[in-house]
Amino acid sequence: MAEQTRKPFKNEKVGQVVSTRMSKTIVVEVARRVPHPLYKRIVGKRKKFYAHDEQGTARMGDIVRIVESRPISKLKHWRLAEIVRRAAQVGTQPEELDVKA
Repeated sequence: MAEQTRKPFKNEKVGQVVSTRMSKTIVVEVARRVPHPLYKRIVGKRKKFYAHDEQGTARMGDIVRIVESRPISKLKHWRLAEIVRRAAQVGTQPEELDVKA
C-alpha cells in the first residue's frame, strides 16, 4: 500500500504590529487569554515575535498573520503571511495644528 506523504501545516499566529523600525523586520505582539493554573481566573498573556517583511508593507497597528519559517536570523523565525486588517491612519494637516512659531 502506497504511503501518502503530506506536508504538515505550518504554525501560524495572528497579532498586532508594534514596531517597524528595522528594515525588512516587524515586531508582532500576539495576545492570548488563558486560565490561571491554580486560580482558574482568565488572564491575558502577550508575547512578541520578530517576523520577516520582505516588501515592508506592514505598518504600526496593523493586524497581521505570521507563519513559522526557517531561521532567518538570530531572532527571526517567522515571516509575514498576510495583513488581516489595516490600522486606521490619523493624519493632521499643518494648518490644523495651532502652533505659533
